[in-house]
Amino acid sequence: MLVRVLERLLWSTRRPLTPGTRAGVGAAVVLLILLSLIEYADGPESHYIGLMATAPFLAAAFAPWRSVLVAGGLATAAGLAFAIWSRPHGGATMLNVIGIALATGLAAAAAAVRQRQAERIAELSHLATIAQQAVLRPLGPIVGGLSVAGRYISATAAADIGGDLYEAVETAYGVRIIVGDVRGKGLDAVRLASIVLGSYRHVAFDRADLPAIVRDLDRAVARSVSEEDFVTAVLVEERGGTLTVVNCGHPAPLLLRRGAVITLEPPSPAPPLGFMPSAKPRVERLEPGDRLLIFTDGLAEARRDGDFFPIGERAWRLLGHGKVGDGLASIEAALIEWVHGRLDDDIALVLMEYTGPQASGPTPSWETGNAPSGPSAASPEGATTP
Repeated sequence: MLVRVLERLLWSTRRPLTPGTRAGVGAAVVLLILLSLIEYADGPESHYIGLMATAPFLAAAFAPWRSVLVAGGLATAAGLAFAIWSRPHGGATMLNVIGIALATGLAAAAAAVRQRQAERIAELSHLATIAQQAVLRPLGPIVGGLSVAGRYISATAAADIGGDLYEAVETAYGVRIIVGDVRGKGLDAVRLASIVLGSYRHVAFDRADLPAIVRDLDRAVARSVSEEDFVTAVLVEERGGTLTVVNCGHPAPLLLRRGAVITLEPPSPAPPLGFMPSAKPRVERLEPGDRLLIFTDGLAEARRDGDFFPIGERAWRLLGHGKVGDGLASIEAALIEWVHGRLDDDIALVLMEYTGPQASGPTPSWETGNAPSGPSAASPEGATTP
């Protein structure tokens, strides 16, 4: 009868046992077996019955409360059996059995509290993931004529949420990509990242050149933050094989070409968004097979025992194989191994590959020295040539 009751308690949810439940109940059963063997070997006088109260607490560390009741029921039954078998019968022995039953109730209550907290944490983690996905939409695999992949590596294992951002869109002016990093962490950083991305997803289709987009984003950031907050960002445009990079206080992208790694430093430094940057574009001519890695400073500042992750030395070996998504997976694995799984900052990565010439849009004004023509190329602010 007792066995049937215990089975119903354990299987009442009609769900397969989780690894935690198996571990908790299994450890409790093993402990009960060991204590029972010791008690039996010790002879008819009981000495170790009280120690069986540890079994439900051991189960409570891993298993849900129903499984704790199962472990506690087994412990109580074992204690009662030894109490009946032992000689002489005494009140102390029965008190030990009652103590096992009380310990079972306390352990089950503790397991219920732990389970509710675990479910709450899982729910918050799930909500954080949803919030992050709402801010950062999946990239690629193809945007215009480029193969593109994005990856977000959170420094906090419990929640994939932070202020790093990325986006890639195909516009009439070519494929445009932004990677940025909001100063700070938490919900305020996510809020500002969403503001920057929302503004970018609007103006990237309307502005004829990247400096005009930078001015729009700078105003959006300035309206939304205090004097000490800012956003570093790199804006990239691929148009007919021409790569244009505008850098606002951000780590320089890496261009991977035929086994070499080229750091695309800006012509002159510019402050982050929020500090009225006047960034000068850097223009490169792409070759088929070129790859470009854009990343936030979490990658550049990742270190182990004071040594920074050698991204420049390893970039081609890690990123120059397979598809762009395979490259990002390789660099993440190498990075996690380098820091022994402990990151100090979130990291956003975007890897793009230029596969060949595509139909191009209007020529950028800074390449020709002429202002863009046509009503669609004009910005409300009157974009000027940098």
